[in-house]
Formats: sequence, structure tokens, C-alpha cells
Amino acid sequence: MNANVNRAVSRLVNYGLQRGLIEPEDAAYAANRILAVLGVGEFAPVKVEDELRFPAEPLEELCQWAAASGKLADNQNAWERFDTELMACLTPRPSEVVKRFWALYREDPKAATDYYYDLSRASNYIRVDRIEKDRLWIAPTPYGDLVITINLSKPEKDPKAIAAAKNAPQSGYPACALCRENEGFLGSANQAARGNHRLIPLPLCGENWFLQYSPYVYYNEHCIVLSEEHRPMKVSRESFRRLLEFVTLLPHYFLGSNADLPIVGGSILTHDHFQGGRYEFPMAKAPLREEVVFSGFEDVKAGIVNWPMSVIRLRGREKERLVDLADRILTVWRGYSDESAEILSHTGDTPHNTITPIARRRGDEYELDLVLRNNRTTQEHPLGLFHPHAEYHHIKKENIGLIEVMGLAILPPRLLEETALLAEALSAPERAGEIMARPEMEKHQSWYQELKSRNRKPEEAQRAIQVGIGEIFGKILGNAGVYKDTPQGRDAFRRFCGAV
Repeated sequence: MNANVNRAVSRLVNYGLQRGLIEPEDAAYAANRILAVLGVGEFAPVKVEDELRFPAEPLEELCQWAAASGKLADNQNAWERFDTELMACLTPRPSEVVKRFWALYREDPKAATDYYYDLSRASNYIRVDRIEKDRLWIAPTPYGDLVITINLSKPEKDPKAIAAAKNAPQSGYPACALCRENEGFLGSANQAARGNHRLIPLPLCGENWFLQYSPYVYYNEHCIVLSEEHRPMKVSRESFRRLLEFVTLLPHYFLGSNADLPIVGGSILTHDHFQGGRYEFPMAKAPLREEVVFSGFEDVKAGIVNWPMSVIRLRGREKERLVDLADRILTVWRGYSDESAEILSHTGDTPHNTITPIARRRGDEYELDLVLRNNRTTQEHPLGLFHPHAEYHHIKKENIGLIEVMGLAILPPRLLEETALLAEALSAPERAGEIMARPEMEKHQSWYQELKSRNRKPEEAQRAIQVGIGEIFGKILGNAGVYKDTPQGRDAFRRFCGAV
């Protein structure tokens, strides 16, 4: 076998030992499993002592060798399936991971999640080398600092992969990307490889649920909690109970649910799930704008949050009291209309009102944020009345889901190059005409004129763009808010609270 391949296999096994994925007794076995994936029967181990932060280098070398040897198709999807199978040779079995997690949990819940998160990164399920390429900055707004990210870690499919997916036979297994059956799945042209994926069983309110991390972590310890049953998303009384039960089990994490309707919901509405993690979002830091007392629930602290979206915050020691009040708010909101605020609960039999709920712990108290959502469309706003408006689509056109509701923008990779060109146009006026004439810059023309009119110094162009994106994201959140932060909007919000 190629000497470089011998070294790459040796480096990969050594990486597994260094990161605690395997023990010394597993080394020969792991090497042989890797050779089986490579389809070779000979191996000359090489002594290696380099310490790798992540396994990208030896994996890339082995994929290149396999492609050159005709063992691997030349597209990204095939390469990811292949290098995931290589990492599966180093990843502990699910039962080992589960036993270790719960043994640590009995000592300290934080120790359990620390172990599990480190395993998910070490096994390359979370591709740390890609995550570190993401761009992140803080943007001040009247509602506090928002967090802006340009996400480069989730790769776009190349044309070859798209063609392969189109021509591939369709399968109903696993039923979706979130099903627990993905654990160990080889992957396909339409489904991501998950050979190194491990799940933690998590009982919630008498049902079987599972904890996992997002492979594209948008924030620290970004986790997903999914139902064992493949069933549609539904925000209900049981959702509130499960959210609060989760933060009882893992009080250092928050947990929230995307809304259960299109436009205002997440990208996957076919499988009931939540998202959480060990991170404090800007919305969680926002104070109450005004207090509200709900009749019959005087023991629950409540109020309207000072936030561009419409958020009712509940706080108290008794979980069931928060569940009862949240359920009342949801029930009233499902059927509530206020034409003066452009809120209609239904169009014919089509429902429009729902809630994005988020739970967290504050010492001995529970905190539940309820974000009111409406997915109605109009002629003027065919993508959604309470959705990013067309004037801001040059920055973001996609749904405002749970993560962005809370003040973290996930912006498309195209903005990295487009904002670099914009900064060049602002700092080199003599080239601005040529730069702004490019097809991809057409959508930014109005914004460019606005930035230019502020007479920024050329050396401040990049920061001006970052601040400008933060301002636009704040306005987008205002678009998504059902009650606008105006005197009329505040009065309408109070009317709803009164209706509850």
C-alpha cells in the first residue's frame, strides 16, 4: 500500500487514542476496521507523534487516495459518506456512550454533557475544522446586542451531488434527517452519513426522546431533542411540559421549540423536536418592558419582553402553574384575531396563529418565553406578512426560526464574498462602479447608496457593513413581530393579554 496511506491510517488511529475515542487495546482492531473500509489487506504501521486538533488532514488524504484508486466517486456527498465510515471505526458503540453519559450524570449533569459534546467533536460528527471558518460578530441595537453569524460550516451541495440525489432511488428509511434510526446510518444521495452519530435516550413526561448535538453547531453545545416517534411538529400543552422537564434534567441548558406552522416554523416540520444548548441568547438577556398580571395566575410573574418580536415571559417555581398559564395563552392565541393589528387567526379553515416557546432555569425558578407568531400571507407580502420583508431579502430571505427569534442571525455563505466586495466599493470609490455592476451586487445597490451617504472613512467600511447588517437583522425581527413596537402595537398587545 502507498506509504502516505500507511501514515494517514497511523495518524488517524493515533488521533483516536489521543482523543480517548479508543483505548490502546483497540488500536489494532481500529486499524483493521479502517483498512476494511479502504478495501486493502496490507498495512505497515508508521510511528507518529503529531497531535491533531481534528482529523481532517488524514481523512482528506485517505479520500484522495480512494478517489484516485477508483474506489470513491468524485463528489462531496460520496467523500463525506466515506470519511464518516472511517471515523465510525474509531467511535465507541452507542451502548458504551449511553452508559458513560448516565454514569457521569449521576455525579454531575454538566460532566455528562461535557463528555458527550467532546465525543461529538472528537468523532468528527461535529466537523470542528469547518465550524471554525464561520464568521461571528456582535451588533448593537436599541434592544441590546444581537449576534450575527455567516455560516460556512454547512456545505452547499455541488451540482454532481444534486444530480446524484435526483437520480438515486428514493427510500423511506430513515423517514427523515432527525429520526433516531439515523444512528450509524451509511447515508445516501439524499441523507447524510451518520456512522459516527450517537444518541442519548432521554425520558420526557413518560415518552422516549433522544438527545443529540447539531452537526452544524450555530452556538455553544447546540443540541437537538427528538421524539422517538416520527410525527409532525406540534406546539401544545405537552410541549410546555417537556420543555420544563428537560431543563429540570439539564438545568444548565435552555430548550425551545420552533413553531409548528410553515413560514414561521423551522426547516423540519415532519418530526417533533426541540433545540437547546448551553448558551444565553440576546433575547434571554432582554428585560421586561412592562409587567402583566393574568387573572387566576397572580402567583406567576409575567410580562412583555423588551424585544422586537412579541414575547410574553412567565416565571415561577411551580412547573405546572407555568404549563397551565402557557396553555391558556396558546389556546386563546390560536383563535385570536385583531384586524387593527392585521392579525387574523384563520383564512377559511387554514390556521395562522401559533407560538415559539423557550424554557430555561433561573436558579430555583423556571422561565418560559412565549413568542407569538402568525404565518398569514398577503398580496404585498406573499412570503409572509410577519416574515422578512422584500427590502431586506438581500441580507436574509429565509424563515425566522427559533434561533433567530432569540437574536442570533444565521446568514447565508454568499454574504461573505458580497460584503467583501461591498467594503471594497466603499473604500475604493474609483472601482465602485465596476464592482457594483456585478450581477450578485445588484440586490445591494440601495444599501450601498445608504452606506456611502453616511460618509464612512474607507478604513471603517468593514465595520460599517457589520453594524449595518445588525441594524437590518433588528428590523427583520421587527417584521416578524406580530405586535409592532409602536404606541398602537403596544396597545394591541395589551388587548391580547386582556383577552387571556
